[in-house]
Amino acid sequence: MISSSKIKSVDFYRKIPRDLTEASLSGAGLSIVAALAMMFLFGMELSNYLTVSTSTSVIVDKSSDGEFLRIDFNISFPALSCEFASVDVSDVLGTNRLNITKTIRKFSIDPHLRPTGAEFHAEPVPHFIKHGDEVDEESVEGSVPLNGVSFDKLSHQYPILVVNFYAPWCYWSNRLKPSWDKAAKIIKERYDPEIDGRILLSKVDCTEEVDLCRRHHIQGYPSIRIFRKGSDLREDHGHHDHESYYGDRDTESLVKTMEELVAPIPLESQKLALEDKSNITKRPAPKTGGCRIEGYVRVKKVPGNLIISARSAAHSFDASQMNMSHVISHLSFGKTISPRVLSDVKRLIPYIGRSHDRLNGRSFINHRELDANVTIEHYLQIVKTEVVTRRSSREHTLIEEYEYTAHSSLAQSIYIPVTKFHFELSPMQVLITENPKSFSHFITNVCAIIGGVFTVAGILDSILHNTIRLMKKVELGKNF
Repeated sequence: MISSSKIKSVDFYRKIPRDLTEASLSGAGLSIVAALAMMFLFGMELSNYLTVSTSTSVIVDKSSDGEFLRIDFNISFPALSCEFASVDVSDVLGTNRLNITKTIRKFSIDPHLRPTGAEFHAEPVPHFIKHGDEVDEESVEGSVPLNGVSFDKLSHQYPILVVNFYAPWCYWSNRLKPSWDKAAKIIKERYDPEIDGRILLSKVDCTEEVDLCRRHHIQGYPSIRIFRKGSDLREDHGHHDHESYYGDRDTESLVKTMEELVAPIPLESQKLALEDKSNITKRPAPKTGGCRIEGYVRVKKVPGNLIISARSAAHSFDASQMNMSHVISHLSFGKTISPRVLSDVKRLIPYIGRSHDRLNGRSFINHRELDANVTIEHYLQIVKTEVVTRRSSREHTLIEEYEYTAHSSLAQSIYIPVTKFHFELSPMQVLITENPKSFSHFITNVCAIIGGVFTVAGILDSILHNTIRLMKKVELGKNF
């Protein structure tokens, strides 16, 4: 058996009897200072342990979200009609997607960006619209020319008023003119406006009646509108909501369409033409001249363009009258990040997400009314940022987001004005990694703080005590 005396011989902390120790006022003061120092340094060490430490590096993009990038947007155009608004995508690899509709929604808005109704639904329009071959025949004036005054009068007089809004310089308007006049003459013979009085075909020259065409938000030529007499559902000149016709433009098709419009209306009573039972290629005409376009598109991760413009395969546009001013409510790249997740990550990394939606809330307005053919371009450079945390020796991605810089300009073009977003993705990405801190390292530092302060305080106390003793001895020597 090992005796207790031998065990006691290895005691590192041998005790001094209390009656052999002496307390001093300087020692007490130094002890208080040492205790406060220990508490302060412990608090600093604890704060450092709880603070998230990160390291930032730039590496080659190793995206896990595939070869495609999602672009979310919500853009309002005060002067672009939903009727012709088109979202197109192209890139340097030859991709060219026109008039994307599957993931896009359109809402008619007024000049103050306020919505004027439900979502604007564009019915399928034939890619090829048939035109007549009567271009060489003798001109027949069958439709009635209208101006602002006669339009208001006749739209309240006839149950059905079909108007061809055209421009003399327009190729498609000139293609339509012979068929339209011939169809108007046939309908006039079959349904005499003076006797029958159920339908009238007319036309408006938008180069002469600018205000009338602007009132009905005509942006593409020719635009065939169907006005139905009825209760005043609109405050603007008391007109009923009207429709746009997008069917074939040959004489036979036009006559057939007009007869289908007339058929449901009794001749004797001339009831209000509010019910539409005809099967005609048409859709509601826009109530206002503006459009809010929202949705998303998926593009390849190569330099490309997102273009919003007026587009139609059978209409012409007056470039001098097109105004592509717009307000960007939202524009972002990549997966949608919930505000809660982004807020949580910002607590750890305050600078993250500052350029995730840099253009949000920005307005790009062409105030120079004398300048025509103005295209608004945005040049975007996109960089991916990934935040990674290490827990239990495994990496876990907290967030993946795309931030971008933007440079915008207004430039005149000889073509139809557009709004263009040119984007380029960087081949590099920013990787932010959370550096985990060891608890054992924290405990070691705490012990070092306590031991170090205690040791330094002991050394200072010994020096102070010996100095005071020496001074006393010198003073006693002088007295003797």
